[in-house]
Parts: sequence; C-alpha cells; structure tokens
Amino acid sequence: MRASELKNRTKAFAIAIIKLAEKLPNTHIGRTISGQIIRSSTSVASNYRATCRAKSDKDFIFKIGIVIEEADETQFWLEMIDELHLIIEDFKVKKLIQEANELVAIFVSSSKTVKKRLKN
Repeated sequence: MRASELKNRTKAFAIAIIKLAEKLPNTHIGRTISGQIIRSSTSVASNYRATCRAKSDKDFIFKIGIVIEEADETQFWLEMIDELHLIIEDFKVKKLIQEANELVAIFVSSSKTVKKRLKN
C-alpha cells in the first residue's frame, strides 16, 4: 500500500471514529471515552503524515512507533465501547476494531522492514 493510500485510510479512520464518538452517551464515561478515542485516532492520522516526512530510517522508526501506540490505544477504546455496549450499532464498532487491528499490523510490518534494513 502506498503512503498516499495509507494517509487517506488513516484520515478516513479518524473521521469514522469522530462520527462514532458523537453517538456515545452524554455521561461521564461517554464523554471521557469520546475525548480519549478522538485524540488517539486523530493522532494516528496526523502522526502517520509526519512519518511520511521522516528524515531518516531512525526518524521513521521513532515516528511509526508513535503511530503504532496511538492505533493500539484507539483499538483499546473501541474494545471498551464494544464491551460496555455504549453504542447500539455494534457492527460499526466491530468494523472499526478490525480496521484498527489492520492498521496496527501494517505499521508494525513497516517498522520491522525498516529495522531490518538498518541492521543490514
């Protein structure tokens, strides 16, 4: 997958999360999770863009590490939404959990590839 495609994919993911967060209940828990998941998902998109501008392989590894952490955190919050049954449309939540998992896998694979290249 090309960087431009992944930029679009991470941006679409963040937008989908924002729309999902708007459907969370207006309770202390709902507001807390909403803020957390919006921050982490938009961080995935914005930090991936920064990763694309990495100045070196070491810089790339550092920046992609942040993307991995934020994508994994987003997946955690999605799992909390799902397990607490905070949204009726759980099929959307499950689809976003799958997307978060795929994004984490892509970023981890990219990180491993560059780390391997650095060792050689």
